[in-house]
Amino acid sequence: MTDEFPLVPAAPYGLPRVLALANQKGGVGKTTTAINLGTALAAIGESVLIVDLDPQGNASTGLGIDRRSRLVSTYDVLTGDVSLREAVLETAVPRLHIAPSTMDLSGLELELASQRDRAYRLRDAIRGLNGGRDKGSLDNRNETPYSYVLIDCPPSLNLITVNAMAAANAILVPLQCEFFALEGLSQLLKTVEQVRTTLNPQLTIHGIVLTMFDSRNNLSAQVVQDVRQFMGDKVYETIIPRNVRVSEAPSYGKPVLLYDLKCVGSQAYLRLASEIIQRERALRATAAA
Repeated sequence: MTDEFPLVPAAPYGLPRVLALANQKGGVGKTTTAINLGTALAAIGESVLIVDLDPQGNASTGLGIDRRSRLVSTYDVLTGDVSLREAVLETAVPRLHIAPSTMDLSGLELELASQRDRAYRLRDAIRGLNGGRDKGSLDNRNETPYSYVLIDCPPSLNLITVNAMAAANAILVPLQCEFFALEGLSQLLKTVEQVRTTLNPQLTIHGIVLTMFDSRNNLSAQVVQDVRQFMGDKVYETIIPRNVRVSEAPSYGKPVLLYDLKCVGSQAYLRLASEIIQRERALRATAAA
């Protein structure tokens, strides 16, 4: 199975790596992973932009972005009214920014249905964001270029998710340790292959992150075993456990790393960030060779 999705070289120097967090199933930890992985990457020195593409806007809320502050959103970016740069907001986490979402995204598919470039709106917006970043900064602030763009996708395989996949270098799949995990994964892999064939030949699976693992539940351990057997080394070694502190943090508008750095959830996301960085270094080394 893993041979169908080979690792590809990292993005060219100076461009961010774009990772789309996707799974058509809801409640698997996509938004939680986007928030906390972004925070963990920023904590170890990376400069990160989260693009919130879920109309519910939970990633924006979880990073403390009040709905009244979302005067410009990813909806405006995808309709072409503003550049992605204009939509970006700072968060309480140094080196972590977000392009927030609003409910307006719910009607985007109908609005763009007749547009020939409808699947490439986000890709083009991200390319526009890169322009001129080596000469200065976002809105003339002394910012560094983003090394990672994390796209938080909605829990469906619609035009918004297709935009994310068309823009991404790779897909990061949060997968809950529950009974129907592999069934949902198979459907997602088919969609990724369709996008690779029709829209984005470079798209690959960066990795599967197992979430909501409960060591007291025999089913969780069985799911881990089955997914590792099915996807091989595409599954990250790091497993995100069920943790009350991770669940509580969004209600305070904070990533869990700010809410409780020492809890097991925070430590797991730091390990995941480190593992992703190691994979990226391996990609660069392979590309250089």
